[in-house]
Amino acid sequence: MGFESWLERDRLILLDFDPEVVGIASQPFWLHWHDGERERRHAPDYFVRHADGSAVVVDVRADGRIEPKDAEAFEVTRLVCAQVGWGFERVGEPGAVLLANARWLSRYRHPRCLRGSEAERLREVFAAPGPLMAGVDAAGDRLATLPALFHLLWLQELTAKEMAAELLGPSTIVGMASDGVR
Repeated sequence: MGFESWLERDRLILLDFDPEVVGIASQPFWLHWHDGERERRHAPDYFVRHADGSAVVVDVRADGRIEPKDAEAFEVTRLVCAQVGWGFERVGEPGAVLLANARWLSRYRHPRCLRGSEAERLREVFAAPGPLMAGVDAAGDRLATLPALFHLLWLQELTAKEMAAELLGPSTIVGMASDGVR
């Protein structure tokens, strides 16, 4: 997936981590308009499709780096998106802790991290929320079980309490997503 800055890459990781996102396209189209003085154009950063069928066009720009011409381009994009029934978001820098946790978990997104019966044992152990490392030890061998745990956290089948506020660690409370642990 394409990105033009580290900020766009970071947002892409968070979009990939969002279980409601089922599709992402990078720089999906060009908008052309006349601003009263000259021809303008803008390519939004991402087109995002959600599981419910809704769509959102996303522009990524740090809050402190928005020039007047950028603000105009974002407003034109918002208006055009509204006309076709899409949402529009201009997003800036994500929270550092959530991003660090999502980046860590992204390394475990591949299904190969679920070898054997670790996933089922983890589901059983974390049916009642508890500390990450104690649950891993209860589920089996750490070297086999940690990748499976991180994969289930990536899929958000299991969730970590305070994922946006605290880095994942041995005492992080983990539970089933259906239990509302966040």
